[in-house]
Amino acid sequence: MDLFDPKPQMDKRRGEDLPESIRQGQRLTTMTSGQKNFPVAPSMFTFARHGESGMWFSELVPNIARHADRWCMIRSMYTEQINHDPAITFFQTGHQLAGRPSIGSWVSYGLGSENADLPAYIVLTSFGSGRKDDQPLYDRLWGAGFLPTKHQGVRFRNSGDPVLYLADPAGIDRPMRRATLDRVAKLNAARSAVVGDPEIAARTSQYEMAFRMQASVPEIVDFRDEPKRVIDSYGPDVHRPGSYAFNCLLARRLSEKGVRFVQCFHMGWDHHFGLPPALKGQTKDTDQATAALLDDLARRGLLDETLVVWGGEFGRTIYSQGALTETNYGRDHHPRCFTMLLAGAGIKPGLTYGATDDYSYNIVTPDQKVHVHDLNATILHLMGIDHLRLTFPYQGRDFRLTDVHGNVVRDILS
Repeated sequence: MDLFDPKPQMDKRRGEDLPESIRQGQRLTTMTSGQKNFPVAPSMFTFARHGESGMWFSELVPNIARHADRWCMIRSMYTEQINHDPAITFFQTGHQLAGRPSIGSWVSYGLGSENADLPAYIVLTSFGSGRKDDQPLYDRLWGAGFLPTKHQGVRFRNSGDPVLYLADPAGIDRPMRRATLDRVAKLNAARSAVVGDPEIAARTSQYEMAFRMQASVPEIVDFRDEPKRVIDSYGPDVHRPGSYAFNCLLARRLSEKGVRFVQCFHMGWDHHFGLPPALKGQTKDTDQATAALLDDLARRGLLDETLVVWGGEFGRTIYSQGALTETNYGRDHHPRCFTMLLAGAGIKPGLTYGATDDYSYNIVTPDQKVHVHDLNATILHLMGIDHLRLTFPYQGRDFRLTDVHGNVVRDILS
């Protein structure tokens, strides 16, 4: 409601307690369960319509708003989780408990790789300026779970070398490294013939990938071949490795090289207190670079075959967590409704899908509700995968990303 779902009528309800008819007994997080009241906190930010579609955007994202006629805005997302760890795990793996394969790993397993010198699934992380020490991330969020480990995401570091050990140790040249890997591969093959463990072959293939990445990664993170106008379009932060802007340009370069699945995680959105200044920081980090990524993909003819998804793991409450003042408020976690943006391959552009009530608390278009499983089914569909058929046998049954749920949201497809 501060970025994509304006509720101007809430200005008249400012400070009023959230009606029970709206809350309907919803369980609360421990952060607000002890509050004596739940005062309505209207957004401090103004909204305007953009593009021929008239899509609504906050003043905080003017560059993202330029692409109103490219985005499909889903306002009727919902989830089952109200805390970050289970919610983001649910988004990534289709289950709130850790241990299952992430969506990128499923895509790698289903489609393989287009570039033998880079992983099929790469993860980029950045620290936000809104709350710099906020929302830790865990490697299991891009893990392969019970799939072969070669399908796990490879995280590029946001400081120092993007991948550890890119350079060979002193005294080791490339022919010596090649010979060492060949000998290790023979030993692994002999061991595999004895025990039959498929992870031995997976380990050998990862050694080979690491060898090739020593040549491919330094080239892909070197932006000197990019035109100045492209570099400048991403904003000044693009010159800082590990920033969101740097990662957006890197994501385009990776996609162009055939990496199937790239995820950019930007931390710092958990605004329980001090939302106005923190949200300004987060949108300053992400607005220009996100728009530049869409421009860049379109200019290179890649947007028609690249799906861009922008959003988080749940929404935020209309009521303020903590004290509500003229210039400050916070918002707690909210699973019943939130917004996602999609653009590119196969998405219907300029469409606002679904609607919420006056408090941005409940979805009022039941036929347009989009569950996390539905979104993941749709993402797989747009990548040419039937989510019902992409399965893996484990512990006596066939598992899939969407478990036993999920429907492709065909109304948003072009």
